[in-house]
Amino acid sequence: MPRPYSLPLPLVIVVVIVAVVAPVLESCAPHPTEIILASTTSTEDSGLFEAILPAFRRAHPDYRVRVIAVGSGEALRLAVRGDADAVLVHSPRAEEEFMAAGYGESRRRLMYNDFVIVGPAEGPANVCGFLDAPSALACIAQHGSLFISRGDDSGTHARERELWSAAGVEPSGNWYREAGQGMGAVLMMASERSAYTLSDRGTYLSLKSRLQLDVVVEGDPRLHNQYSVIVVRDAVNLEGARLFADWITSAAAQEMIGAFGVKEFGIPLFVPNATSGG
Repeated sequence: MPRPYSLPLPLVIVVVIVAVVAPVLESCAPHPTEIILASTTSTEDSGLFEAILPAFRRAHPDYRVRVIAVGSGEALRLAVRGDADAVLVHSPRAEEEFMAAGYGESRRRLMYNDFVIVGPAEGPANVCGFLDAPSALACIAQHGSLFISRGDDSGTHARERELWSAAGVEPSGNWYREAGQGMGAVLMMASERSAYTLSDRGTYLSLKSRLQLDVVVEGDPRLHNQYSVIVVRDAVNLEGARLFADWITSAAAQEMIGAFGVKEFGIPLFVPNATSGG
């Protein structure tokens, strides 16, 4: 009967050494340094980060961006608590307060799109669409048509409150619901319930094929929607935050932002307009 094959002793020793040392070497290999970016749900829901962040990783393989998608208000609060290195938001008044309080090292204009009021194609308040944004909201309230608000202290929610104030309406009652959700979830909810809501155009277009909602009001200058990137002054990863802000406002990243959505929708979901100032 043939003897079972066995490795020569020197080769056995080599195999054992490799088996023991390889995991140790792997654990010692450098891992990308994490940059925590607190950003609006609209940038996440629209698919922008999925489209552009791989390019950042290729350009800077030593860094990895982890996105926390929340409303602008919560994104800024995360930064105040030291839980974010950079923020990407669209709530100008809150941003100004954040910078004035000394929490931000730099604030740069990044890109813009616009807000739109959307609603059911055959909605009873669609006659309001011939009006400016505040008047349209007043008209929706007068009809008692269901309106779903983000209700989450986001940039969109802040703009909605400003528009209600301009309309002279304090929204309340059964026709007005605060969801406390991100933009994508609110759009789906409004579609399912044949309701109206305020949305950034980028998220609306990215989900349009799944929605039973039409644009009712657009073009009012008060619906301009500016996004900014802020480096947090006391960021844990301040170097990474600065690097990310420099990259996303660079010509290469701005070109990618400007191209995002054009192939599918015929227009960019966000228009780049970065500045290099602080």
